[in-house]
Amino acid sequence: MFSGKTEELLRRIRRAQIARQKVQVFKPAIDNRYHENRVTSHDGKGFDAQPVSSSEQIAACVEPTTTVIGIDEAQFFDEGLVRLVSDWALRGRRVILAGLDTDFRGEPFGPMPVFMAIAEEVTKLHAICVVCGEFACRTQRLVNGTPARYDDPVIMIGAAESYEARCREHHIVLHDDSSEA
Repeated sequence: MFSGKTEELLRRIRRAQIARQKVQVFKPAIDNRYHENRVTSHDGKGFDAQPVSSSEQIAACVEPTTTVIGIDEAQFFDEGLVRLVSDWALRGRRVILAGLDTDFRGEPFGPMPVFMAIAEEVTKLHAICVVCGEFACRTQRLVNGTPARYDDPVIMIGAAESYEARCREHHIVLHDDSSEA
């Protein structure tokens, strides 16, 4: 989080529009942090988007004339999205995904590792660790100001009130034995 993933998605989508390409943007229906029908970055920049709950719903909504498909928070979607994205790419459509590659535990998140493996291009952005100022490669979930427990649910929608960018050294996940990992 806080690395500029959505900002980069928006930048690429706007460039496709400037090139007069037909663009559609999708976001997970569960992500209503800033706006229900817009992909919005933490700094308030946004673009109209269709909220959807599954890869099947995205497939049903993509118009035949669309040449560029943007999907924000791709980690929240089911594995069926991998097949769709691959099919679209084979048909010459450009697909731009933004999402977290790891969850709050520091483990691979949803279909993102597969996307990273099959993509023609991967841009991995890093935030800045709020503890030490180094590159942050982890998302620290906080519950009432305390690091989350390993067995907490993987998906919990939130922003700065629930998450911080952390480097590997300062990322903490509590386990049942109360030790940190």
